[in-house]
Amino acid sequence: MKEDSVARPVSLLYRLYERRLLRELDKSVPVPRHVGVITDGNRRWAKEFGATTADGHRAGAEKIVEFLGWCDEIDVDIVTLYVLSKENLARSAEEVAVLIEIISDLVEKIAALKGVRVQLVGDLDILPPGLRARLEAVTSVGDCAMRVNVAVGYGGRQEIVNAVKSLLRTRTDDGTDLETIISELSPQQIGEHLYTKGQPDPDLIIRSSGEQRLSGFLMWQSAYSEFYFCEAYWPDFRRTDFLRAVRDYGLRQRRFGK
Repeated sequence: MKEDSVARPVSLLYRLYERRLLRELDKSVPVPRHVGVITDGNRRWAKEFGATTADGHRAGAEKIVEFLGWCDEIDVDIVTLYVLSKENLARSAEEVAVLIEIISDLVEKIAALKGVRVQLVGDLDILPPGLRARLEAVTSVGDCAMRVNVAVGYGGRQEIVNAVKSLLRTRTDDGTDLETIISELSPQQIGEHLYTKGQPDPDLIIRSSGEQRLSGFLMWQSAYSEFYFCEAYWPDFRRTDFLRAVRDYGLRQRRFGK
């Protein structure tokens, strides 16, 4: 009873604080159009709570669905989720098997959300066949209120390498000679072959768990992104943390190198 009596006032204070943050966003603070998020800390969260690694990943997946609701609430157009890196596939076979099942279920849940379009970003060729088949089965097309990019089998350096390869193939197939390709090569051309081609670059990238690095996430696209690092492990990431990140973004002066 004592714990409950303490928790209720704390919860009420957070709700009041969230309302104040929302009012600030409504009045003058610009909202990011594209938000990227590195959902870090699932395993450490599980270890601290005496839970299994699988429990940590499941809690992280549940938080992602909740997070998308917060993004929809403030009219974010695009969300890119970093859920499985290329390096993650080198973990133990047991953990990878659990990750595959959790990620497959997660993407199916996201695809079932109203007004959401799912797009996969990553090197799909390196994914286990079963995971790739399930993910591709729910990739959606057409108009939507929010696009959700799910980064699986993703590596930032590999994305750039694959983009250059795709560009070279396209131009050589058109009969363009190598010297012309080199002389005309531009960042815009490479951008047209990235996994996120046709989309605006992320305005804001959030990383949980206190780590202050990108770990290869959207290396090309994040050249002028704003970053927000939060101490909370991803399963503990709150709506309050998200609204703080958005407010912090809105108060920054974005100069884009000018």
